[in-house]
Amino acid sequence: MTRVSPPDVIVLGAGAAGLLCALEAGKRGRRVLVLEKANAIGKKIRISGGGRCNFTNLHTGPENFLSGNPHFCRSALARFTPRDFIARVDAAGIEWHEKKLGQLFCTQPGGAGLIVEMLRRQCAATGRVTLACKSDITKIDKAGDGFVVVANGKSFRCRSLVVATGGPSIPKMGATGFGYALARQFGLPVVEPRAALVPLVLAGRAQAQAKRLAGVSLPVIARCGEGYFDEDMLFTHRGLSGPAILQISSYWSPHQTISIDLLPGISVEKFLSAARRESPKRGLLRLLEARMPARLAVEIAEELACAGKIAELSASAVRDLSQRIHHWTFSPAGSEGYRTAEVTRGGVSTEVLSSKTMECTRQAGLYFIGEVTDVTGHLGGFNFQWAWASGHAAGQAV
Repeated sequence: MTRVSPPDVIVLGAGAAGLLCALEAGKRGRRVLVLEKANAIGKKIRISGGGRCNFTNLHTGPENFLSGNPHFCRSALARFTPRDFIARVDAAGIEWHEKKLGQLFCTQPGGAGLIVEMLRRQCAATGRVTLACKSDITKIDKAGDGFVVVANGKSFRCRSLVVATGGPSIPKMGATGFGYALARQFGLPVVEPRAALVPLVLAGRAQAQAKRLAGVSLPVIARCGEGYFDEDMLFTHRGLSGPAILQISSYWSPHQTISIDLLPGISVEKFLSAARRESPKRGLLRLLEARMPARLAVEIAEELACAGKIAELSASAVRDLSQRIHHWTFSPAGSEGYRTAEVTRGGVSTEVLSSKTMECTRQAGLYFIGEVTDVTGHLGGFNFQWAWASGHAAGQAV
């Protein structure tokens, strides 16, 4: 490890937020040491978006984030926008495209690596940033008007300490709850973390049904609490996944119910009434198969024992069918947890952070940025934009 003595700033974590922060601080003339536990920088960036990196979303706004303080993210997001990061990507010659709903991805396979290399190269160009991987941090203490960090048996002093260690999602990449433990060490409140943007697990009859339907995907509307998402859902051997489920998982808590509309935009009662008038001898199953995946249509028809002719359906059977299709309500047994979660909800409470600088209001010189904070974005590039924006805010302040 190359030693910088003494650095002005130590950044813990070389992910999206940490690298952007180090870059901005380095451009301002600060001597920055980035300590990364893994053997390479930007590991989560590299695997994101199937290797193409969904690096931001054009429609980013405060409404795309969950937090104990929904207004906290406004300042940072306003001062470093998706267009600001796009400009850097363009300047680096990295090609990108909009996939859907404002989601921007690198065009080239492995483009995520290009994003990491862009950040590495720009950090190096400042001549002030040192990236140190395989850094095993064993101790952090307050020392005078700064901090002492012990890594790999060596002590490093700094004036500003930036925590960009992320959350425990995707532990195979080395993710841990280190940042939360550090926050608690300094007496800071932590909103209970949990897996978010994660597939949900069903139990009993619902799980058996999902297993039979594994691989079936369809557009749905998923609702839970204040969450409402009109996207695709996928049945799996353990339960449910797909964008709509990942999104709603961030709003779901144990014992809550989730409601799914399996046929959004089409009224079951209305199309059955019309069909009864026009072709009463037609089979219900054929009508359903024309509007949803055949395996799902068969499953629902058999479940409700209503696979006969339309003319034979009673009014109560029509109501039951409509309820089952438009308001399928269930209580998940749980989620697949941090192993498959894309992000972690919760984290260091925004009550003790400055929304302008990300500095701790109770401990001068201590900053928390990115996923380690209690700011969680929706699926689709929003969490990357929070990483860039919060990293930029801290980098301009340290």
